[in-house]
Amino acid sequence: MMKIALTGSIGMGKSTVAEMFERAGIPVFNADAVVHKLQAPGGGLVEKIGEHFPGCVRCGTLDRECLAQIVLADPDKLSTLEGIVHPAVREARDEFIAAHRDSPALLFEIPLLFETGGEKDFEKVVVVSAPADVQRARVMERTGMTAAKLDSILARQMPDSEKRARADFVVDTGNDLSTTESQVRDILACLGIAPDR
Repeated sequence: MMKIALTGSIGMGKSTVAEMFERAGIPVFNADAVVHKLQAPGGGLVEKIGEHFPGCVRCGTLDRECLAQIVLADPDKLSTLEGIVHPAVREARDEFIAAHRDSPALLFEIPLLFETGGEKDFEKVVVVSAPADVQRARVMERTGMTAAKLDSILARQMPDSEKRARADFVVDTGNDLSTTESQVRDILACLGIAPDR
């Protein structure tokens, strides 16, 4: 089984590209989706986060905006949160691998792959990229996003140019979707993986 990591900075189009791999028959593990599930009402991490971040959990519900404001302003608090979240995500990832052990390849969508040193766990790394102006325009359309918040997020992410330099493959999403799909097909062909469709 080939384990492929898919990464890229905020607003680059990772989810769109991951869906293209999934449509081609490659099972996809989405780290962000796992985190959202663990932090949703009744999720496995809500109580623990509430213990470490008083005021961010009310009536069993995590206030993500409250938590984001705290961790984006304090690197130590961010490390505390990562110490809670990352082991749970690793456990979910191991369960995903076991459930798909007969697949020829698996794709893992991990936004902070390089930032956490996680690339060593994968045979290939695909970086999703787009021009900076396209990235900023996409992110600023998100509900609750501000220029200051975006700048804070980008400050803790590795620069796009460095991610591109460290990638085995780069998917440029600055063009139309058909061009992006063509790049995904080329990667699968290069890896010797025949799409299901």
